[in-house]
Amino acid sequence: MKTQYTFWKEKDGMYLGFLNDYPDHWTQGQDLADLKANLQDLLVTFRSEEIPGIRKVAELEFS
Repeated sequence: MKTQYTFWKEKDGMYLGFLNDYPDHWTQGQDLADLKANLQDLLVTFRSEEIPGIRKVAELEFS
């Protein structure tokens, strides 16, 4: 499974990021590998549970 994410490195060395489908929910990691693991955990949780208030980005196609 693949999904896109956005990340950046802070001045203190921590990595912050979010899943592009869930931009309101950020996580962090000590390094990029730690951040990716935390993002994977978020994705599993968001896709497996019905969590009220979770906003998601979607694409609407029409002609």
